[in-house]
Amino acid sequence: MKIAVCQMDAAINDQEERLCEIERSAFEAAEEGARILVFPELAVTGYGAGEMIASLAESFEESPVLARLSALAKKLELAMVVGVALKQADHVFNAGVFLTPDGSRTAYSKVQLYGTYEKDLFQPGDAPSLIVEFEGLKLGFLVCFDVEFPERTRDLAMRGANLVLVPTALPKSSAGAFIAGSVVPVRAFESQIFIAYANHCGADQSFAYQGRSCVAAPDGALLASASMNAELLFADIKPQAYEHSRKQNPYLDELVNFDPA
Repeated sequence: MKIAVCQMDAAINDQEERLCEIERSAFEAAEEGARILVFPELAVTGYGAGEMIASLAESFEESPVLARLSALAKKLELAMVVGVALKQADHVFNAGVFLTPDGSRTAYSKVQLYGTYEKDLFQPGDAPSLIVEFEGLKLGFLVCFDVEFPERTRDLAMRGANLVLVPTALPKSSAGAFIAGSVVPVRAFESQIFIAYANHCGADQSFAYQGRSCVAAPDGALLASASMNAELLFADIKPQAYEHSRKQNPYLDELVNFDPA
């Protein structure tokens, strides 16, 4: 299966402009034959929009933005993971929503909120990602900081996921470069899965971003990797091509027999 990862320019700060960019990228990904397209964390509102995010948050069931993007997924016959702010009662969640061409929606709310900025804006999610089957793949979902905890990725792999989709807003720093270049591929390797990691690039009113979105394979190789600029990445996901890696590095099988005592 061909998938796409959209690295978005963080300088786009108007929500309608961001939605138009999402739509433009979706058309391009569909034309290139992608079946899944992953956008960054809070792609709809912008990550650095601060308190404005709460005013833009919408409910999962009645969101006009999600209805618009669902119609796009149906029109293009393209599944998408989009970073959004979801509102439930008095709480706002930092979420990734998976939209499929048949109209179904699946939401995952970020569990591991990063720093006071996020903790002041959002309620942490309290449920693990669902595993969703799509065209022969089993998909799991994380958001940004979640993937830096090996337990989160390992849990999805142990429950059968072979591709984890990760909207992110990784900041520009030496640590950010290490996370994109080393931590994400290691997460894929240690659980023998694929990871699609979609970041912002450039800067908004609050933060500068690392870029370096990527798709990592079960053997730790990068199937696609972005620079520091806005771009659309493509990668072919072929689980059967990595059976040799799973046999060589049978971490999941051996973990079943692991006794910490």
